[in-house]
Amino acid sequence: MSAVRLFLCGDVMTGRGIDQVLPHPCDPMLHEGYVQSALDYVQLAEALNGPIARPVDPAYIWGAALDELHRSRPDARMVNLETSITRSEDYLDKGINYRMSPENAECLSAAAIDCCVLANNHVLDWGREGLLDTLATLQRLKIKAAGAGRDLAGAGAPAVLPITGKGRLLVFSFALASSGTPRRWAAKPDAAGVSFLADLSEASADRVCEHIVQARQPGDIVIVSLHWGPNWGYDIPDEQTRFAHAVIDRGGVSIIHGHSSHHAKAIEIYRSRLVLYGCGDFINDYEGIEGYENYRGDLALMYFADIDPASGVLTRVEIVPLQIRRFQLVLPSADDAEWVRQRLDRESRRFGTGVATTSPGRLALSWPG
Repeated sequence: MSAVRLFLCGDVMTGRGIDQVLPHPCDPMLHEGYVQSALDYVQLAEALNGPIARPVDPAYIWGAALDELHRSRPDARMVNLETSITRSEDYLDKGINYRMSPENAECLSAAAIDCCVLANNHVLDWGREGLLDTLATLQRLKIKAAGAGRDLAGAGAPAVLPITGKGRLLVFSFALASSGTPRRWAAKPDAAGVSFLADLSEASADRVCEHIVQARQPGDIVIVSLHWGPNWGYDIPDEQTRFAHAVIDRGGVSIIHGHSSHHAKAIEIYRSRLVLYGCGDFINDYEGIEGYENYRGDLALMYFADIDPASGVLTRVEIVPLQIRRFQLVLPSADDAEWVRQRLDRESRRFGTGVATTSPGRLALSWPG
């Protein structure tokens, strides 16, 4: 049986400025200290990189990523959707609120996304009504969701993706307070919310593993997606590593899909299982915003992981660097691709993982054993 190939990426933020350039934008009014209109983010991007012909096609934002998806032909495509899909006006006073209109959610279908993980610090930016709209829209588009639900049971249930001839993929999604997710957003038996982890303790790992064991069937491949840690910085707390190892050891997890950082962080291969500590942003409207430029948050990464369906172990990882320009993913320069390689290699060496260029614009991982 051939390997199961998965596409993963970090934060997909299709609200604010990006929603405004798509065909059916929400009211642009914002409740931020920085700007008061989502159109201001469009103007910042245009001032830096040139005009955006509006409205753009729903496929526009994916740009060069579509060619890479066509080339790699993954069996499943998974993103962290860090945007509420709603026209709700019930915004929460939290400083930054992401939303895109339900009509503009066609942009997710344009990239044939199979699963959106929702346990993050923006999916309830527009209240529980906004979350319910998000869930309804994804269901209409036939896109699976994990990490948020209409009640506690729904939020904790994995997304189940059948892989033709290769079994099933189970995706569990959890948010932590360290990512900025408010504890009050946790789903309750009778209230919508996110699947929230109070901490990364052994007890929490045990609960996650018990949850996995109850849901999985023989031959299932399991992903645990975690919105954890701050936006900036390369530090990997020991508690993250201990937690990742625990759920791999006791839950048989094949991939730890970590996100929240606005830039890519270290990668570990533990017992032939993939640990992505921070995937970085994939789509955002940050062009022209000053600060943290040395982290190169404009460089986005596509992660393609091959998993042996019989054993659940990793057989290959390919990484494709892209760059965000005018709210679209484009191919980076050779120098920028090399910068990403060097930074990933530097950060991953602490775990014995190497990152090398295999062909122009493509990186591959190496690891002991």
